[in-house]
Amino acid sequence: MRPNLPLNALRAFESSARHLSFTRAALELNVTQAAVSQQVRSLEEKLGTALFKRLPRGLAMTDEGLALRPVLTDAFDRIEAVLKQFEGGHFHEVLTVGVVGTFAVGWLMPRLGSFRAAHPFVELRLQTNNNLVDFATEGLDFAIRFGDGTWPGSLATRLLDAPLALLCSPEIAARLHTPDDLVDATLLRSYRVDDWTNWFTAAGISPRPVRGPVFDSSRLMVEAAMQGAGIALAPASMFEHELNTGRLVRPFAVEVQAGSYWLTWLKGKPVTPAMQLFQQWIGRKAVAMVDDVT
Repeated sequence: MRPNLPLNALRAFESSARHLSFTRAALELNVTQAAVSQQVRSLEEKLGTALFKRLPRGLAMTDEGLALRPVLTDAFDRIEAVLKQFEGGHFHEVLTVGVVGTFAVGWLMPRLGSFRAAHPFVELRLQTNNNLVDFATEGLDFAIRFGDGTWPGSLATRLLDAPLALLCSPEIAARLHTPDDLVDATLLRSYRVDDWTNWFTAAGISPRPVRGPVFDSSRLMVEAAMQGAGIALAPASMFEHELNTGRLVRPFAVEVQAGSYWLTWLKGKPVTPAMQLFQQWIGRKAVAMVDDVT
């Protein structure tokens, strides 16, 4: 059974310890200096030890006080943080999601409004990454990544396949009539070294050396392609807006699989209500996109 905690006395001690002053603690807590002093004295009596040394010009903490203060400060800070999440009689839960930039801009951002409308009490925080994440260090609940779904220490559920296709500016596309016309073109590369080789094979032509610039983001690579820097090999489904507006052209129908987008989370992490809501929502949106395509 938990002991009967003297919360007022603990609060009085914690404030006094931060300020090393009963007077300043009284101002913070909106009570009298005598009340703070009495609360601290009662806590010391309950614990059977002194928490402060009373000095002529203020307070100094004893070893026992030094041990107790950080525990209480952390506890009160956490309570305050939770209480701040209540608004209008509802609990606002924070959900932090790391997302590869291409998926964030090309797929997630246009749909976020519907998540906010359906779940206004979930505070969604997005962080972009280049497929490398550290759940613990970055404080992530979820990470949306591109690959084969196998990341050490993580659980994953597949969202969307994302086959790669040739994407380029209209000016460059006008010079491409067959895949053989790529022989003199600047081919932009990702960190996946086999993408172009696999595409050449799928197109029925012999692989050739690729010496174009390397990008760590498909979004950045395609932006370079739209500016005429070369031809990108990237997931066309993430660039529907650019294709529909004509800023980007897909000159050939040939495509090749390099991976899928996955919703991932740390193995063993308890699934919060906000995580469950987001997982259900993004799963429905992904299924709806597949249905629209088929």
